[in-house]
Amino acid sequence: MWEELYEDHYKEIVAYGTRMYGSKELAEDLAQETFVKALMNTETVADLSPGKQRAWLFRTFKNLFIDRYRRAVLENEYAQSWQPEYLEDHGIQEIENAMLLQSIRPQDRAVFQLRYFDGYSAEEISQMMNLPPGTVRSKLSRCRKYLKQNLE
Repeated sequence: MWEELYEDHYKEIVAYGTRMYGSKELAEDLAQETFVKALMNTETVADLSPGKQRAWLFRTFKNLFIDRYRRAVLENEYAQSWQPEYLEDHGIQEIENAMLLQSIRPQDRAVFQLRYFDGYSAEEISQMMNLPPGTVRSKLSRCRKYLKQNLE
């Protein structure tokens, strides 16, 4: 049964994977994993009709691809978390700017970050922080002036 199942569907599964994902090598690896899964689930696969066996193989193949893709995305995110952006792209100047920003009073810094990093308007910030809009604009002006003086 296994030889027949392999001979009947291996090339078809590899062709399907190659068309969908663009890589014959990846499709071949996943096809091998699919047949290993079939061997591990002998009772389930053996009880199916030939058409359902084919469907089971294709569905398993697709699930393996999705799992591999998700794993690659998570590994990429994890690898990037070990490389802080400011060290990777901007160097020492970015660190100095961050330290300068930390020297601003906490409430003023919060207003500044909400406006210039998070993109909120002065009116939205005034609602969030329960401050008059004029006070928010004043804090923003004071922060800009302070940063401009210290960046020069």
